[in-house]
Amino acid sequence: MDGNGRWAKSRGLPRIAGHQEGVRAVRRVTRASGELGVKFLTMYTFSAENWKRPKREVNALMNLFIRSLHEEIENLNKNNVRFMAIGDFEQLPDSVLTELKGGMEYTANNTGLVLNLAFNYGSRQEISKAVKQIAEAYKSGSLRLNQIDKNLIASHLYTSDLPDPDLLIRTGGEFRVSNFLLWQLAYTELYFTETYWPSFSKRDLVKAIEDFQCRERRFGKISEQVVD
Repeated sequence: MDGNGRWAKSRGLPRIAGHQEGVRAVRRVTRASGELGVKFLTMYTFSAENWKRPKREVNALMNLFIRSLHEEIENLNKNNVRFMAIGDFEQLPDSVLTELKGGMEYTANNTGLVLNLAFNYGSRQEISKAVKQIAEAYKSGSLRLNQIDKNLIASHLYTSDLPDPDLLIRTGGEFRVSNFLLWQLAYTELYFTETYWPSFSKRDLVKAIEDFQCRERRFGKISEQVVD
């Protein structure tokens, strides 16, 4: 969800105004995803690298997140949305962690759209943590070398309960994945748009999905082997 700051700057507004408008875009896209039958929606909310931003902006983002989730969780629950979050939670302020855990517990039994926020998330950090866990299991003798495969590695990632993404949408005109779901994106279709996140609408989402639907996903096969 990129472009909040540039959206604000282009309008002569402070950066936090862009983040506030970005929250409205989250609400729009979540609602639209449910209407379109999307099963899993993961949003890169705060990266492990975002701590490098000015302290004032980081504090404002944390406060905005707490307030927004507190205000939205009842509506998510009412619409049968299951709220989840992935990332390194040990570094988070207690107030943020309380809101995250409360939202996940409150919506745990919902069966509709899964809204997954990547918060204090970094894919390299995620993979490093998984490697350490596997190494410790091997060292203790509870894991044999021939048991280590891609499925075992995936089971140690934050997304062990989620399918790999079909489509990655990056807004704001950037053409990189920025340490996001590097393992999980192995066969994901990538879609880039110049639209800043605060301006991203249901129409933009539909356009991205329609583009995705026109692609042939071969997963290493040739066209003749692909079954519709």
